[in-house]
Amino acid sequence: MDVPRHLRTEFSTQEAEQIKAQGSTDYFLTSGDKIRFFFESGVFDSKGDFLKPKEKSLNKIGHALHALEPAFKNLTYSLKVQKVAQKLGLQEPVIVQSMYIFKQPRIGGEVTPHQDATFLYTEPPGNVIGFWIALEDATEENSCLWFIPGSHRAPITRRMVRSPKGEFPLIKFIGQESNYPDNEFISVPVKKGGLILIHGQVVHKSSLNMSDKSRHAYTFHIMESRGTHWSEENWLQPTPELPFPLLYT
Repeated sequence: MDVPRHLRTEFSTQEAEQIKAQGSTDYFLTSGDKIRFFFESGVFDSKGDFLKPKEKSLNKIGHALHALEPAFKNLTYSLKVQKVAQKLGLQEPVIVQSMYIFKQPRIGGEVTPHQDATFLYTEPPGNVIGFWIALEDATEENSCLWFIPGSHRAPITRRMVRSPKGEFPLIKFIGQESNYPDNEFISVPVKKGGLILIHGQVVHKSSLNMSDKSRHAYTFHIMESRGTHWSEENWLQPTPELPFPLLYT
């Protein structure tokens, strides 16, 4: 992992930090057809040097593991995944992105309550499903996912969009996230190898990992392409090098 200083991009779900860290460079916006590294907040000193070992500083790797890395490509296109998609009634599903998430011990950042449709908007809304596979046991101790039951019926109140060409920052948010009381969330622990399916509009979150255990996961998003329009304002866009590939082969 060779990470030049100008590519040492921190990742955060906090809105102000997203605009600062991601909107100031196209490293994030042009990662849809590449494999790139994103780091936890606070892992660099004032000179841009790592305060921790590089492999212990990563927040995630994305966003084209499903297309460019054989191990993840084989899993994403596996017969098991295809059968799940078929059971969900998906007719022409395409894969839009993939990520390896580390949730590092003690520094694994909080993921604030959100809907995936905020970042991956479709018309009709919510036609994106996340496949979240635990590569280690995910518990309340090491910050498993939390969901609000029934919230997949909720409207989409906030979107992250690309700014018009020439404007800065390169991404911005429109609308406002609703306030979600903590007591509405339920935890969803899952054993290593378990799968969680995430509706595009369901509200979910995870807390800062304060434990000594990491919580590695592989996740990718599938869109039903039949009858669905992918917004041209989304940060993630298909490219000539990597159009959104069909899941069924």
